[in-house]
Order: sequence, then C-alpha cells, then structure tokens
Amino acid sequence: MNTARLTSIFLFLFASVVLVSSPSRAEELKYKRTIENYTMPDVTLVNQNGARVKLRSLITSDKPVVVDFIYGTCTTICPVLSAGFVNLQQKLGPKSSNVQLISISIDPENDTPKVMKEYLQRYRAKAGWDFLTGSRENIDKVMRAFNAYIPNKMSHYPLTLIRNPQDGKWVRIFGLTSSSEFLNEYKKVGGI
Repeated sequence: MNTARLTSIFLFLFASVVLVSSPSRAEELKYKRTIENYTMPDVTLVNQNGARVKLRSLITSDKPVVVDFIYGTCTTICPVLSAGFVNLQQKLGPKSSNVQLISISIDPENDTPKVMKEYLQRYRAKAGWDFLTGSRENIDKVMRAFNAYIPNKMSHYPLTLIRNPQDGKWVRIFGLTSSSEFLNEYKKVGGI
C-alpha cells in the first residue's frame, strides 16, 4: 500500500473512534441557550381569529411569554416547535393559562387567519396560544427585533424565545429541545 492510502485509512479510523467515543459531547450541543434583551417594534399583527393585536402589549404581559417563528405549510422544524408548545400546554394543565404562547408567521403572504386557525386546531391548541401574521414589513421588523431575520422561509431555523416577566429578559433557545428540556427551560424562567 502506498503512503497516501495508509494515511487516509488512519485518518478515517481515527475520526471514527473520536466520533464513537464522544456521544455525551454531541448530546450537550443539541441547543444553545443565551439570555438576551430585545426591544419590540410597535406593530399591529393579526391573529388566527382575524383580530388585530398590538404585539408589544401581548409580549409585555405579566406572565411568561414564549415565542417561535413558523409557517402553516412547513413540514420540517415547525411541527417540532409546535409539538413543544402542545407538550408545554399539556404538562402545565390548568396552569397553561399562566403563559402566553405566540407563533409568528414567517410566511405572511400565505398564512391567513383561516390557515393559522386550522393549524392551531390540528395541534389542538388551547387558549393562550396565538398564531400571528401581518404585512411582510411588520413581520420583518419583528424578526429583526428578535435577531431572527431570515430572507425566505426555506432558510428558517429552530428558535424559541421565553420572556421572563420579572425582568423582561429573554431566554433564547437556538436548536431543538426535547419536551423535558423545553419544560425545564420554561421552569428556569419562573413559569412554574
């Protein structure tokens, strides 16, 4: 065998051993958590019932607020994020009225109140979970305010934000969490 081939085999075997021997490290890196401050633009959006909603008023409530960015026809990460909201509402039971869940459309051209209402019905969403849309300009303002702007829906990523009502700071969760991890992150904010 020539030296190049032996080197390639050695590097492959070394990389395989490193990857197999460090599963706990891979487990640690599932999501990234940071604490952030955000200033919301004073925009009016529309919810799944067609009602106009002042986002700033909805977000600055005296209860924890959880926000994600999804769209109604998404078949990749949006269902996973929405399942997290469903699980949170189920785990909290009657206490689910003590949290405001907000899904903000990243596809306002297609996410009409009817589409959003059907989406929430599909997930058996309880009261306290609103799906909001608006003009492209207002949605972009909101995404930029949360440092979550994406130029098109196909390049979106899993992002969940949890607002602490005591200090107004946000826990920014970048990546996907299990239902227990999501509940634990919510608890850290003082939600239960």
